[in-house]
Amino acid sequence: MARARGTPRLSHVSTDSGELLGAAAHARQHASVRKAHETELIEDYVELVADLIDAKGEARAVEIAQRMGVRQATVAKMVRRLQDRGLVETEPYRAIFLTRAGREMAESSRERHAVVLQFLRTLGVSEDTALSDAEGIEHHVSAETLAAMRARLDRE
Repeated sequence: MARARGTPRLSHVSTDSGELLGAAAHARQHASVRKAHETELIEDYVELVADLIDAKGEARAVEIAQRMGVRQATVAKMVRRLQDRGLVETEPYRAIFLTRAGREMAESSRERHAVVLQFLRTLGVSEDTALSDAEGIEHHVSAETLAAMRARLDRE
């Protein structure tokens, strides 16, 4: 099937004849997306814990649940996952605290978010859309693409 004039070639199609890439090459293209999906929720929670600590001096499960739009039981499960990964520390009926690794993850996520958001703004994307899109893109952007975004922003 011929491509319509002006239609960009898809990344998983290797030639203009429409042949697909080999299975291994195709799978490699999706590997980074799968990895990002594994960590994006963790990064969102860690970033929110950091935001709450920085703004209010503490992060509590009830406020995390409100801000994430989930139940406290869901937050409790995630906090256990974060503890298992060495990202937070907590005691029963106490606030949630970031470990050094958790703080580093939060700062890295914030930095990616800021670069992506600013880049979308410079493209002329509306503020509401830029805010929404940046929330997802920040988890999927590669180091190479992020560096290119930074370089373009620095030239602006």
